[in-house]
Amino acid sequence: MKKVLLVAVVSLGLLAGSVSSVNATSDWGDAIPIPALISLNTGANAQGNSVSCASAGNCAVTGYYQDSAGDQGFVVNQTDGTWGDAIPIPALISLNTGANAEGTSVSCASAGNCAVTGYYNNVDGQQGFVVNQTNGTWGNAIAIPALSVLNTGGSAIGSSVSCASAGNCAVTGYYNTTTTRQGFVVNQNNGDPWGNAIPIPALSVLNTAGFAEGTSVSCASAGNCAVTGSYTDGAGGQGFVVNQTGGTWGSAIAIPALIGLNTAGDADSNSVSCASAGNCAVTGYYKAGAGVQGFVVNQTNGTWGDAIPIPALIDLNTAGDAGGSSVSCASAGNCAVTGYYKAGAGVQGFVVNQTGGTWGSAIAIPALIGLNTAGDAGGSSVSCASAGNCAVTGSYADCAGCRQGFVVNQTNGTWGNAIAIPALIGLNTGGSALGTSVSCASAGNCAVTGFYNNGAGSAGGIGVVPARPAGDQGFVVNLTSVVPPATPTDPAVVLKFTG
Repeated sequence: MKKVLLVAVVSLGLLAGSVSSVNATSDWGDAIPIPALISLNTGANAQGNSVSCASAGNCAVTGYYQDSAGDQGFVVNQTDGTWGDAIPIPALISLNTGANAEGTSVSCASAGNCAVTGYYNNVDGQQGFVVNQTNGTWGNAIAIPALSVLNTGGSAIGSSVSCASAGNCAVTGYYNTTTTRQGFVVNQNNGDPWGNAIPIPALSVLNTAGFAEGTSVSCASAGNCAVTGSYTDGAGGQGFVVNQTGGTWGSAIAIPALIGLNTAGDADSNSVSCASAGNCAVTGYYKAGAGVQGFVVNQTNGTWGDAIPIPALIDLNTAGDAGGSSVSCASAGNCAVTGYYKAGAGVQGFVVNQTGGTWGSAIAIPALIGLNTAGDAGGSSVSCASAGNCAVTGSYADCAGCRQGFVVNQTNGTWGNAIAIPALIGLNTGGSALGTSVSCASAGNCAVTGFYNNGAGSAGGIGVVPARPAGDQGFVVNLTSVVPPATPTDPAVVLKFTG
């Protein structure tokens, strides 16, 4: 991204004799290939799936790469602002005798204390795993305890993990029996070994047509979590929520009022975020006469309200294909959702905020339509560090068959303009890139991961590197809050900002 230099001359009175009185600026750095991942990725099929930042400059990413044996899972950490080298998830290759593994989700409770979930394949089929990082050291991946007993149909996945504090985590996902698909939950408490996976209580009662899964989990504090996902009944696909309170999982319930909206029987719940125990939000989609639409629903002080159409999204969604992809809540009643809608110019991205408990109107992501000249865009992930200070990533298309990644920030309640992820277009010589996940540890301090395609096998990157195998590769990029330096002893101070 071209840097623009802004120069401002200010008097000492504005500085008040203190650097802390100068407003910080935020600057997205350049996207870089995930260090050392290309060396692992000899099959040229890699992606960063999920990022979590515990504090500014202390993050972790998980995803997958391909070697001569097949797909494998990796992790990589950023410590004090520096990205280390990607490594194979310890012991996962030994589990993964069927050569199809992936880290799907990561959550970091504090710097160096994270957990990852995902899946691998063995002689019994697809299985779920968990792995912990403790005080900066990754342990060995293990099969999710007792999940293989449930998974008689040989297809299970850990879809999402959330850690409220170090050693207090929860995972959700699905498993197959010989006749149905069901959702599960599993907890780690106080750093002890992971407990046994259990079927999500009462979900099988809802799931009369036999296809259910937990898609997303969020834990506000130890033992206080929420899971959302989908199930099928005689009317089609539906959404559910279930809460863990004081360490005990309650019964799954149909999302209130969603069945009434979902008259065409095709609903799914994609994402949940809990700001505090009993104060959560969920987003997803449903299908009605006017097509597919997005919804939101809130839990307030432990009680789930009614699902509602995302305000004003139907007005944007003139071609009838919309959905909420991701939700993040910074505090109770202060959340943001991103996703997509379809209009005459194609598929576009939107954002919507809840402020003080009230959902505002969905808006097209500012400036994204201008980037999205080929009409295929959407917001894939949102993260809010504090009320009104959020970031979104996703993708847009700038030519037929060309996909690029974008980022956009909200600062003090105002959304800025979407921009192409700096330097990603240069890496993305094969024309297929996506920002898959964003995490903001504090306002103006975020990280994004995803993938790009270096179809030409170009060297790219920073410095001199060997030619890379052509295919999908993983990237990371950071937003860093910067306090410009000042010299209070000067009669006037010139502040230079780049952005």
